[in-house]
Amino acid sequence: MSSIGKMRGLARLADADGHFRMVALDQRPPMFEALAKARGVTKDDVRFEEVVAAKRLLVEALSPHCSSMLLDPNYAVPAAIDILPPRCGLIVTLEDHRTEETNGGRRSRVITNWSVDKIRALGADAVKVLAWYRPDADAAVVAHQKQFVRAIGDDCQRNDIPYVLELLVYPFAGTASHTADYVESPDKLPNLVIESVREFVKPEYGVDLLKLETPIAVAQLPDRGTGCREQVAQATFSIVGDLCREHGIPWVLLSGGAAKDKFELVLDYAYAAGASGFLAGRTIWLNAVQSSFPDLQKLGAALKTESVDVLSRLSALTKKKACTWSTRYPKGDAIAAEGDFAKAYAPARFEVSRGQANVASI
Repeated sequence: MSSIGKMRGLARLADADGHFRMVALDQRPPMFEALAKARGVTKDDVRFEEVVAAKRLLVEALSPHCSSMLLDPNYAVPAAIDILPPRCGLIVTLEDHRTEETNGGRRSRVITNWSVDKIRALGADAVKVLAWYRPDADAAVVAHQKQFVRAIGDDCQRNDIPYVLELLVYPFAGTASHTADYVESPDKLPNLVIESVREFVKPEYGVDLLKLETPIAVAQLPDRGTGCREQVAQATFSIVGDLCREHGIPWVLLSGGAAKDKFELVLDYAYAAGASGFLAGRTIWLNAVQSSFPDLQKLGAALKTESVDVLSRLSALTKKKACTWSTRYPKGDAIAAEGDFAKAYAPARFEVSRGQANVASI
């Protein structure tokens, strides 16, 4: 990664110490389900204005305590862009939560009427995309997902904006464990996560930051001090860390709604393997939402106490153990006269060849 725009964008997402302490508020189905459970209705009965009201309170309560926030463009951005602090980085999600389910796997698509160009014009610091991915899916599905990720990477490079890629394993349609819910797949095997990372760290995809799930199911992750089992688990995380380090891509952990103590354990393993932070949502705010909504005053108070406390704990662990990320701007040795920089920088933004990421020197 060599472009100045991408570097400055990533720097906006991290704190002054080079840690990514990021809160995810782009959830749609999980938010619909949380609000529905709180009200005792079905998720189809949740109204647009209720989602907007909840997300505005989340931004108000949590944005002062994180380095950046991930917002969706149809609910969270219109709900709270006016109260997002200027110092807080802004990531905007691009993938539609509606996917095409086939027996051979899950196909992703972008949100209708949204694009990398539009997100850039909005003033975002980065674009985030979730790609449901299994290397053992049907060949046509695998090809579709690769092209989906690659095309967005090309657009991000053309706009010189950081590309945050989230990868999630999922259970196949027709299997006993199949679900469209955003929960950890019971079919997940470490190799599925590792091979997914191995694929998308390739330069052709143009990824700048990876948002990853734990390669070992949270329920199966051994506590520290368990000897051989702990060593095996750490070695698995280290494979992921080595792949990211070899390709110069920083990585952070998603929470997947895990209990806060379990997510702290995930982070402990990940930080020992070189991760630089977290991009977490439900672990931080889900309990407050489910226990307090639709009383907005009560919800606001719960978020500012209970949720901020969880976020503070995660931040303290991150500052203590996470790997520090730092900018790596290209050297300007070839810039010797007026106009040299314009000639050197222009190709990085406007002359992008498909399948080649970060080909320019600046």
